[in-house]
Amino acid sequence: MQATTRTRGHDRAAAGPDRPRTRGGFALLGGVQMTLIFTLAGLAVPLPRIRAEFGLDRADLILLTAAYGLTFAGLLLLGGRLADRFGGRRTLTAGLLVFGTASALAPLAPGYEALLAARFGQGVGAALVAPAAMAVLRALFPAPAAYGRAMATWGGLSVLGATSGNLLSGVIAAAVSWRGTFAVPVAVTLAALLLAPRLLPATPPGTGRALDLPGALLATAGITLASFGLVLTDAHPWGSAPVLVPLLTGLALLAAFAAVERRTADPLLPPDFLRDGRRGLGLAAIGLTAAGTATVFLLLSLALQEGRGWSALLTSAAFVPFAVALLGAGRLAGPLIGRYGPGGVTGAGLGTAAAGLGLLAATGFDTTVPYAYGLLPGLVLLAAGSAGSFAGAAVLATDGVPAHRAGLAGGVLNTAMELGPTVVFAALLTLGSDAVSLAAAAVAFTALAATTIRTK
Repeated sequence: MQATTRTRGHDRAAAGPDRPRTRGGFALLGGVQMTLIFTLAGLAVPLPRIRAEFGLDRADLILLTAAYGLTFAGLLLLGGRLADRFGGRRTLTAGLLVFGTASALAPLAPGYEALLAARFGQGVGAALVAPAAMAVLRALFPAPAAYGRAMATWGGLSVLGATSGNLLSGVIAAAVSWRGTFAVPVAVTLAALLLAPRLLPATPPGTGRALDLPGALLATAGITLASFGLVLTDAHPWGSAPVLVPLLTGLALLAAFAAVERRTADPLLPPDFLRDGRRGLGLAAIGLTAAGTATVFLLLSLALQEGRGWSALLTSAAFVPFAVALLGAGRLAGPLIGRYGPGGVTGAGLGTAAAGLGLLAATGFDTTVPYAYGLLPGLVLLAAGSAGSFAGAAVLATDGVPAHRAGLAGGVLNTAMELGPTVVFAALLTLGSDAVSLAAAAVAFTALAATTIRTK
């Protein structure tokens, strides 16, 4: 009995110092993940100022917004393989160096082309950081139950990062300049590089893992070209050469990628990884939720400033209730997943978000309807639903993934998060008005909710 007591006391003493380190490590990784999505959304509110300074048209603005996501999405699978091959923390450090350097160069851009190049560079760094962060997260929480709880929280960090991007970018743009928004990723990068050796566990490199360079090249080129073609649908008809050439070329390369992966001994994306029905539903929910929130942020940011004549600061303030509802719902998501399962919470979240999108479609773009009646209810419902959807879907998408595939899981999850807005936004733009686009998104959310809510 005394030996047992001494052993338990020793275990508690040994675990005590590690708990703060684990919390600190999770906070560091979560802050980095939020910053990656903050950077994706950080230019949405200042877009009118960038347009005025550089004399850009709508197509230029769309490309500038999408540039970061193009390289981010295109390189994520390779980033996941690099994290599994060379170790999560080492890949995380390399990605942070690239991401931080590009973020430091962006505010110095003398013109549109230099700013566009910096955004592409940020995406390259982010494609290394995002899957590597999830590989380190898996090492930080080796127990499956603890990892599941961590992922329930992790799922809401991305939409919180996007919301922070909309809020802070408007404040910074009003107080300083749109160039000041890049101070956030620079500061977080420096802090992460300094704290990572102390707070994050060393993750050993994988043994015997080939890089599958043919698959990496095909996946990167295919995703990037297909996404670029979809982005151009805002400025060119679907049947035009500027859209069809990159889109069809990208799809052909992705078909070649699928064929190569079936014949490769150690594929970049093992076919069995996506055969899990729960994982497929989780990835679909992540992509659709990311698309819905990104579409609302972009359309409302432009509508409030150009339609209602609001300032950048007032536009940012309009999203404060969204952030509050998101935080509140995010705190409830973990316990609800434990009680009702990730599928139930994901489905309920999608349904709630669909109601918010429907309200925004009905009244959000009517300048005669006050904010409190036309925008506020829809934003609150969208935030609450998105928090539940992201949290539950992150658990569905990563449940049962072994440690040696943690980087792959991070790459696939973030690919869904990046491709969702690109694909869905391009499809929604073809429907006509902004209100019709959001109404169609509400229908898609409802359909996926009906399928997912029955998943255990």
